[in-house]
Amino acid sequence: MKYMATYDLMESARNTHEWLGASARAFASYPLFAMSMNPMLPMMAAWGDVAERSFSRMIAKPDWGIRSIAMPDGQDHLVDEKIVVERPFGNLVQFFVRRRAPMARRVLLVAPMSGHYATLLRSTVASLLPDADVFVTDWHNARDIPVSAGKFDVEDYTLYLVDFMRELGPDTHVIAICQPVPLALAATAYLAAEAPEAQPRSLTLIGGPVDPDAAPTEVTDFGHRVTMGQLEHMAIQRVGFKHKGAGRLVYPGLLQLAGFISMNAERHSRAFAEQILRVAQGEAGDHDAHNRFYDEYLAVMDMTAEFYLTTVERIFKNREIARNVFTVAGKRVDIGAISDVAVMVVEGEKDDISAPGQCIAALDLLTGVDEGKKASHLEPGAGHYGIFAGKSWRLNIRPLVLNFIDANAGGPKAGKKPAVRLAASK
Repeated sequence: MKYMATYDLMESARNTHEWLGASARAFASYPLFAMSMNPMLPMMAAWGDVAERSFSRMIAKPDWGIRSIAMPDGQDHLVDEKIVVERPFGNLVQFFVRRRAPMARRVLLVAPMSGHYATLLRSTVASLLPDADVFVTDWHNARDIPVSAGKFDVEDYTLYLVDFMRELGPDTHVIAICQPVPLALAATAYLAAEAPEAQPRSLTLIGGPVDPDAAPTEVTDFGHRVTMGQLEHMAIQRVGFKHKGAGRLVYPGLLQLAGFISMNAERHSRAFAEQILRVAQGEAGDHDAHNRFYDEYLAVMDMTAEFYLTTVERIFKNREIARNVFTVAGKRVDIGAISDVAVMVVEGEKDDISAPGQCIAALDLLTGVDEGKKASHLEPGAGHYGIFAGKSWRLNIRPLVLNFIDANAGGPKAGKKPAVRLAASK
């Protein structure tokens, strides 16, 4: 399937459905039809409205939409997005709060590169901004990166994190979410060997596959069933001439989206059917709950073929992180070399992507870290999304993470460590 024709065929199908939706909405909304009592016309217009919006969102990167935050001084402070480090495959972006002095907490959010944009962490960023200076890894859509920029695999991802950590300095607190958890662990271990003075103060690992075999899920089962040859044949295509990355081998976002939806097809079908009824009855809003969720969920990005394939092969199949045999640029990265970084693990009880047990496996690998600097938390009843952006994050996990950061910030706060260990550990 490594052809431009198949890539362009998917884009043509998406484009056609967007056009059909727009045409149905325009036709059924023709003023003359207002005299008709046929209920199918409002339903047709509603279907067109939902279809046009949904298919158009699949190719647009969502905006962060964080304009301002309320501060204790009673004023709203404007927020600017500033590029700190610019790279071909991703930037280090700061959410700079105007008229605010640098905060004691400096947080690096490591966003996943797993089909969705970093804006999936919008609510996570917004919740941390009042209490910390926040930096985010903002990964680029592979279809927009020229072939001349070269490859990008799990080792390159790890080295990007190394460079970002070096840029921010040793007073940084890293929070890795989902897919990049094992690579953030590897990047920290790389620094421990190559530049120990640049290691972050703390590392918070949220719902990531450090040891995928520790608790099997549908994701890990798929990784074991399919051979690398089959996976490459089924998933990899070449970007069409319409985009800057023409000819680049990628795992297309539209193909990923089809997989996401198929995992919960019944729930998504019901959600769209209910939304069409709400639109037809005039009860839907441009930013209602359905549109807020699906505007983000449907916005997908292509991954480079080498990143996707090396992630499956090295992290899931060969378990190189779990077995502590991961290498970067020919050098083994020993996770046991980490000694001066406090590490906290957060898992969700009902996480069906990275099930409980997969992430906490990191603590066993950290043989060089004192037990007093390790913490873990299992959030009862929380799914994958909830542990970093939902109710569980807002009410329970976020306060634990901030307390953990404060306890390991160095200086006079170091004395708080034992209390936080008890509060954060389960």
